[in-house]
Amino acid sequence: MDMIWLWIGFNLFVILLLALDLGVLHRGDRVIAVREALLLSLGYVMLALLFAAGIFAFMSREAGYAFLTGYFIEKSLSVDNIFVFVLIFMHFSVPPQSQYRVLFWGVLFALVLRGSLIWAGTAVIDTFHWMIYLFGAFLVFTGIKMLVTVSQTPDLDKNRVAVFMRRHFRVTEGFVGQQFFVRRNGLLYMTPLFITLVLVELTDVVFALDSIPAIFAITTDPFIIYTSNVFAILGLRALYFALVGVIHRFHYLKYGLSLVLIFVGVKMLVNAYFGTKLIPTELALLITAVLIGGSMVISIVRTRNLTEAERTAEADKVGSWWVPGSPARSDKAKQPPKSPK
Repeated sequence: MDMIWLWIGFNLFVILLLALDLGVLHRGDRVIAVREALLLSLGYVMLALLFAAGIFAFMSREAGYAFLTGYFIEKSLSVDNIFVFVLIFMHFSVPPQSQYRVLFWGVLFALVLRGSLIWAGTAVIDTFHWMIYLFGAFLVFTGIKMLVTVSQTPDLDKNRVAVFMRRHFRVTEGFVGQQFFVRRNGLLYMTPLFITLVLVELTDVVFALDSIPAIFAITTDPFIIYTSNVFAILGLRALYFALVGVIHRFHYLKYGLSLVLIFVGVKMLVNAYFGTKLIPTELALLITAVLIGGSMVISIVRTRNLTEAERTAEADKVGSWWVPGSPARSDKAKQPPKSPK
């Protein structure tokens, strides 16, 4: 099958999905209900599984397993983004209907960014094979760093990016509908909603530097890497609105995500050193599923019979994560969400 037509056809399919999402399913300003978000998220998962079936049928068994493993890793790591999105939106008191707008533009940027990183990563590995060792070591380091920062609380008041933007640009006191920019007295002002968009985009840049090397540990086929990333990203907005109300019940998932990064980093290093797939893709898929599924089960079991005080304490743990540009807060006491300034 001519790969150029696969690339063209897939990207046209993505454009169609985005147009359907923005122009039909979510036209106008409204809050997305949990049931709708769950159904939409399930729909994206089913599309990804149908696509995987097509890869098994028309490409190869190995490519099919590589896609499923890559998709599962990227989908799991996207939950990592959701923890950060919750922190950002809570801190800036972003209304739910505006959150969807921020996430939509964030997804568009993520598609372009990750496509560029995948192209660059493939070219680098093809030219400098030793970069595989660097990628593997980076994943192990990142996984360990994530384990260390699980209990850290970011100080968003001192976020370097937000502070820089407020000091060097004109920013409105509060939100202006869903506008990112407004003009007043002939002067252009950015709104707090644009600052949240910048932080969301920055978050995706940072996490893409983790997730892209992670999938290179599974395969170096750019088409498999790109499509698995795209399917995970397309379902990110729906997944956010489906989980935002219960995300505090998945605190232990952070540990599972950290261990997945360490594992895929070790897989990349071991396979590169021995020059063969000593750790096969099927085993990587199984171990990833066990780590993610196990951490989710532990989270649900540990939080199913909590008292009201314990639920509040568990919800506070959502704030214990890492936001790019934010130093760790020394005071662990919970701070109320800040109103936009």
